[in-house]
Amino acid sequence: MSGIRPPLDLLIAAPRGFCAGVDRAIRIVELAIEKYGAPVYVRHEIVHNKFVVDSLKAKGAIFVDELDKVPDGVPVVFSAHGVPKAVPAKAEERGLDYLDATCPLVSKVHRQAERLVNQGRHILFIGHAGHPEVIGTFGQVPEGAMTLVETPADAEQVTVTDPENLAFLTQTTLSVDDTAATLEVLKRRFPAILAPGPNDICYATTNRQGAVKAIASSVDLMLIIGGKNSSNSLRLVEVAEREGTTAYLIPRAEDLDWAWFDGVKTLGISAGASAPELLVRELIGKLAERYEVTEREVETVPENVVFKLPRGLEAA
Repeated sequence: MSGIRPPLDLLIAAPRGFCAGVDRAIRIVELAIEKYGAPVYVRHEIVHNKFVVDSLKAKGAIFVDELDKVPDGVPVVFSAHGVPKAVPAKAEERGLDYLDATCPLVSKVHRQAERLVNQGRHILFIGHAGHPEVIGTFGQVPEGAMTLVETPADAEQVTVTDPENLAFLTQTTLSVDDTAATLEVLKRRFPAILAPGPNDICYATTNRQGAVKAIASSVDLMLIIGGKNSSNSLRLVEVAEREGTTAYLIPRAEDLDWAWFDGVKTLGISAGASAPELLVRELIGKLAERYEVTEREVETVPENVVFKLPRGLEAA
């Protein structure tokens, strides 16, 4: 584009992008390829981001939907979202070497579910039907031990046999505000419901939503970089929209629609927890081809969380 580039102020949310669980999961696949050699199989997308998945494919990872697609004698990695107990059990039965890349914060929810069910409590689980994390968590306990609650309306309608022996757990990547509304209903209807903690929404989801909320009302348009199937990225769009700001989810800079920018002078940018910083810089580079951009990072809280790698991979 020739001629004078119009000015565009960028407010860039921080924290944004990779969280410790995603960083760990990707590193597990990379180190497994180094240790075992290609190919290394991965059950389901390691994280919900096409760029990350394609990058790992190029290094020697093969992604499959189910364990029966993994041939004998090759290692397999389980995704960051967690898997039902039946999956590692089947891997052991087949003698497969497996590495569990489940986010430690998701594993914590798994352990809470087991403990609560062992105490004789029924669990109302707040989450999105069909999400891999929900499937994995339900697969930790006997069938019928948990009931899924997706919305405040579900919370108003759910029936239980023993209201005195209830507990709740949540998916880690939910909307903080939506979950609070659902919990408000559950606590009103079932005053004895046990809360293992405030909720299980992870620090990274909470922090990224807070960072978007801090800038959304100050911008004309908000762009969130993330996969279309990424729960935490979709929640960031919703957070911006709640602040009255138009927001779009884009996987890559190439997915921009310049029609969105009519009248836009200030643009907010963030990225979901499975989107690498490289994609943020790619977006800013594309914007700079058309606009005279100025960047300002707005940090709401510092993040320095790191999760340990599984034994056997630390020195790979």
